[in-house]
Amino acid sequence: MREELALLPGPRLPDGQPTWTLHDPVRNLFFQIDWPSFEILRRWLWGEPAAIVGDIEAETTLQVGPQDVEAMLQFLQHNQLLQVQPGTAPQLAEALRRRRGGLGRWLLHNYLFFRIPLVRPDRWLGRWAGRLDFLFGRAFLQLSVLAGVFGLVNVYRAWDQFSATLVDMLSWDGMLAYGATLLVVKTLHELGHGFTAKRFGCRVPTMGMAFLVLWPVAYTDTNEVWKLTRRDQRLKVAGAGIATELIIAAWATLAWAWLPEGIPKSVAFMLSTTTWVSTVLINASPFMRFDGYFLLADALQMPNLHARAFAMARWDLRERLFALGEAPPEHLARPRALGLIVFAWLTWLYRLSVFLGIAVLVYHFFIKAVGIFLFMVEIVWFVTLPVLSEFRAWRERAAAIRSSRRARRSLGILVLLLMLFVLPWPGRVSSSGLLQPREQLPIYAPEHARVAALHFANGARVPAGAVLMALESPQLAARQEESGARRERLSWQSAAAGFDPETRKDWQVLDQQLGTARAERDTIAADAARYAPVAPYDGVLRDVDPDLRVGDWVAHRELLGRLVRVGPQQVVTYVDDEDVQRIAVGNRAVLSLDGGDGGMLSLKVASIDQDASRTLQEPELASQFGGHLLVREKAGVLYPERAVYRVVLDVSDDKGSDQHAWRGHLSIAARWEAPGLRFLRTALSVFWREMGF
Repeated sequence: MREELALLPGPRLPDGQPTWTLHDPVRNLFFQIDWPSFEILRRWLWGEPAAIVGDIEAETTLQVGPQDVEAMLQFLQHNQLLQVQPGTAPQLAEALRRRRGGLGRWLLHNYLFFRIPLVRPDRWLGRWAGRLDFLFGRAFLQLSVLAGVFGLVNVYRAWDQFSATLVDMLSWDGMLAYGATLLVVKTLHELGHGFTAKRFGCRVPTMGMAFLVLWPVAYTDTNEVWKLTRRDQRLKVAGAGIATELIIAAWATLAWAWLPEGIPKSVAFMLSTTTWVSTVLINASPFMRFDGYFLLADALQMPNLHARAFAMARWDLRERLFALGEAPPEHLARPRALGLIVFAWLTWLYRLSVFLGIAVLVYHFFIKAVGIFLFMVEIVWFVTLPVLSEFRAWRERAAAIRSSRRARRSLGILVLLLMLFVLPWPGRVSSSGLLQPREQLPIYAPEHARVAALHFANGARVPAGAVLMALESPQLAARQEESGARRERLSWQSAAAGFDPETRKDWQVLDQQLGTARAERDTIAADAARYAPVAPYDGVLRDVDPDLRVGDWVAHRELLGRLVRVGPQQVVTYVDDEDVQRIAVGNRAVLSLDGGDGGMLSLKVASIDQDASRTLQEPELASQFGGHLLVREKAGVLYPERAVYRVVLDVSDDKGSDQHAWRGHLSIAARWEAPGLRFLRTALSVFWREMGF
């Protein structure tokens, strides 16, 4: 073994077994070894596996074999803990080359995670560690807890103001301020790790910036905490960063509640919200190698928690699929083994979600091509490569898998799932639909209108040609009087022009002005007709405001009612550009009415618009009113957020109704399609569109 290695006492395992820590000072790496491994290393210089095994069994209660010594040799060789023998340089170089891989693998690995050391703070931390002892005292901790409690109580009391401030900060200036605050908080977070490690005598060689999928995060090298024998000390070092942020959050929350309006209050608000969110969502998560991971690993006394959990999950997957009867990577109690397996799957899903989320952020806010590249790289790294690696493990066990009955059952289930994925399924297009009569006349108020008479009540039957209601407008009346007076004056002047030589020469001009006045009269008459709407057909008056009274002023374009014609009904819906290709005229559909006892209505597609709808004419189908369409409102007009096509369906066995609108859940029979092919087509279309082809 290499002479510079150090063997240090470690904490006891949960079963009472002692451990030791093997320190490689050249690479600053630490390896935890158990009692049998320690006894083997004590006798390593003997050189003979049989002698080592015999002496261990004679002097201890352990039962080891030559295979254990061989496993220890492989461990030492794999981790380069043995002295380099003459003539082995080519073999070591080849092993290093295989471990590093090619240029592509190096770039991929360093894209996913790499570090940039910025400072060497060990000496500076040593000078200041003693001066900050009060921050680690019980009194300061108790005061911080009280500050956090009082701060949260005050935030609860002033929650409207707190949430309103948070909304106001959602701007580019606010994001820049949050970025600067986060930089300060994370610096203090790393200093918390450094000072705590220094208090326990550990060296802190570097601090700097790490990049996780090109996302910057601060880091502090506290590997020497593995020298600490006491587990509670290692837990304190691992949790120091989270504790620092929580203390900052507690005092900042209290400061926000007590400070007057101004810059200090805004700074306290940013410190409070930044530290609470970053601590809970980032640092406390055990699924990445942040503080939460090391806290969990130390609490469970399981170093290399991720690697061990992943190995258990892969073994469990093979056993569930093939029942090979292989021994697990390590023997653990069933609850702990099951917990590790669940933890591994959660970690894989969490990492995939986080890295894909970073790719989406890069795509939307920076460079689209880079975002797509990141997405593809992460799919390859986190999905394709692990699957290929597991397939290689299956190939090595091909003989055992072929003879396994469970493997044949798993293969049958896999084939069935693939068939379900590629075989066509009967399709359905679901949306919200609006049941309404084919003919209805909405009555909107003209400008500057006041109710003069209400001839029919809500729900009354109206004969064709009847005036629905009378409206009046002082402006329109003034225009009528002014136009009448102008016509009368021009008529008198035109008639008198033949008797007066002075005005005879202007007779043609007067005649043209009189024609203009008469055209204006016709225009005013047409406008006046809007103030006395007439029923074009027999129908029922609906949606009249029960509070509407004679003499009330109404707003321009206000809906005053609808004249509904008793007769055939139809259903209107909107379908997006992907689903509209799967339906055709004549397809059957079913409408389930909301909030009523109308039951199920059988429908048939009557028409499909060829062009996307620019506006939404049926507000009942908008999402803010309970429908399925995402829209934005501008000047009272609803605009769909994506391309949608208007689809009209006829009601089978229609008995007619005078109810003007009734929303329900609509399901349209669509073309049979394989789910896998649809997914592939959608993915390719999105990729093609976003690449700008």
